[in-house]
Amino acid sequence: MDKLRRVLSGGEENEEVGLTSQMMDGTTLSFGTRVKWFVICFAGGVLCSILGTALLFLPKAGVNLFAVFYTLGNIAAISSTCFLMGPFKQLKRMFEPTRLIATIMMLLFLVLTLCAVFWWGKKGLAIIFCILQFLAMTWYSISYIPFARSTY
Repeated sequence: MDKLRRVLSGGEENEEVGLTSQMMDGTTLSFGTRVKWFVICFAGGVLCSILGTALLFLPKAGVNLFAVFYTLGNIAAISSTCFLMGPFKQLKRMFEPTRLIATIMMLLFLVLTLCAVFWWGKKGLAIIFCILQFLAMTWYSISYIPFARSTY
């Protein structure tokens, strides 16, 4: 709308648009660019999760590295959808009443996993939180499938 207003008023077309305006406008990236960055971010998340699983079997720091890489992988996978629909729309949809509990549980277990590794130093608790993180991510993902909510 601002671009149309500038063109009609005779303003310069090269005028910089503010950061807030760009963030609110989810169409600043082309569809192809959005899909490319979605794939890159999602693949990075999957790679982090696989790397974390491989690091699980290291003698001393294996569980800690697993928990950190697994959590980073899940954060990257969630963030990847921001490229498809934009960050504000993603946050709006995450906190809709139909998936509010799933979102809170998912974010809670992400944080608790990192707390168990860095502050509490409990490796067993970190593994339990990673399992709960997986279940919460599954529930969160299923909440986006139409009519899937009616099955639980």
